[in-house]
Amino acid sequence: MTKRQEFVVLRTYEDFELREYLPCVIAEVLVSSQYSAATSSAFSTLFNYISKGNKSSEKIAMTAPVITAQKADNSEPSGWYVSFVMPSGSTFGHLPDPNDSQVKLRELDTETCVAKSFRGKATDELSRKITEQLRTSASEVNIALSDETRICRFDPPFKPGFLQYNEIVIPAYLDAV
Repeated sequence: MTKRQEFVVLRTYEDFELREYLPCVIAEVLVSSQYSAATSSAFSTLFNYISKGNKSSEKIAMTAPVITAQKADNSEPSGWYVSFVMPSGSTFGHLPDPNDSQVKLRELDTETCVAKSFRGKATDELSRKITEQLRTSASEVNIALSDETRICRFDPPFKPGFLQYNEIVIPAYLDAV
């Protein structure tokens, strides 16, 4: 079974969870395209990195989810960051450098986020709908959220769409809880 990004559930609400994500390292690629094409366009570049496409020719285990995000500070509306979370315990200094300059390694600190899971193909339309629901639900319990939205996909693209498991994850500001 594919390892997943590590988190602790801090609180469960009616239709979402408040989570604390543990520190991790991600490999990410910035793609300038529409959401529908972003993940497929970056996936092979990231997969190549973990499949010995790095300075050490080291194979790195695949983890879940594949994250497609628009950052709050992104001035380019068609810019999507697609990332793989490196295996638990990986540290920035101990991961091999990518052969492809498009792949950037970045360390993430402990982070509090809200998360809502859903089934179905994570299309732009469905992801936007779930994001709106999550933002509304968090607002109703006075949780302030970042402008960043992460669409997290856990299943391979060949799995039937109606069976696919996904999550919308949005960084939260704890002092507002």
